[in-house]
Amino acid sequence: MGLRPNLLTRRTAGVATSTLALLVSTAAVGVVPAASAFSAAPAGVCAEPADTHADARVAKGGHAKLDPNHLTAKQVREREADLATAQRERANFRTGAVAPLATVTIPVVVHVIQENSTRAGGNIPDSLINQQITVLNQAYAGSTGGAATAFSFQLTKINRVTNASWYPIVQGSSAERSMKTSLRTGGKNTLNMYLGELSDGLLGWATFPKRTLDKMDGVVVLNESLPGGTATNYNQGDTGTHEIGHWLNLYHTFQGGCSGSGDSVSDTPAEASPAYECPTGRDTCSTAGKDPITNFMDYTYDSCMYQFTAGQASRMLTAWNAYRAA
Repeated sequence: MGLRPNLLTRRTAGVATSTLALLVSTAAVGVVPAASAFSAAPAGVCAEPADTHADARVAKGGHAKLDPNHLTAKQVREREADLATAQRERANFRTGAVAPLATVTIPVVVHVIQENSTRAGGNIPDSLINQQITVLNQAYAGSTGGAATAFSFQLTKINRVTNASWYPIVQGSSAERSMKTSLRTGGKNTLNMYLGELSDGLLGWATFPKRTLDKMDGVVVLNESLPGGTATNYNQGDTGTHEIGHWLNLYHTFQGGCSGSGDSVSDTPAEASPAYECPTGRDTCSTAGKDPITNFMDYTYDSCMYQFTAGQASRMLTAWNAYRAA
């Protein structure tokens, strides 16, 4: 399928429209613009539905069924109830003290997981990591053409680890747990990124925020999906953008399909299923609006996705103030 010409230069073409006024007012009153999910809660865990689970991005040619956390409608309801509880708890905590944050700089610790010291063994150069941080800051500032969010990213450390037993990184494995338990650093506000070769053709996965921090918190990203990597069609850094969206409590644009609350963000049109490549004019639901194939939370090529919406920006800040703010 052909790419949209105006999307090929999205890194330099977009002009951001600031939504910080909306974000500040939303955070202050605790309003949650609609939200959804594509990540699963463990059985029997209602208070913390994202306890050990994650969300993933699947490449064209992969299988969406491998997504480790496709949420059921019940699990979505549990997550939304948990967010509401977290908001109430944080509001009580902040009474007469600290105001909710309106802008956020997120410290980033990058763990490069290597089988050996070669590029083929996972030893990617620092330049790719620095370019990834630049892409994140552009995407979340809205400078690629979407809505501006409250978030920016500051690289604080690159941690290189050679451990063949952790390579490739296998989602849900005891090795993944061992890796994260050994390496994760910082508080709830610190983004830990794990880079390496991944299992099952996945491009990445992430944990959703929760009220109690555990060592599994963070995002896992295919190393060669970073800007300048070798993952064809997925090497402009937007797997990182996508997974961090989940870490900040966004769900896939196609969550819930055409019925119900969908992804529960009111300004992302309903979408029946993931979009791949760069389809033109795709419209899989009868409700208003064509499929949001340019949204960072779909499955399209990196060259096709360039935006968050104002509703997504607001939801992320609401979740930050509920779960991750000091």
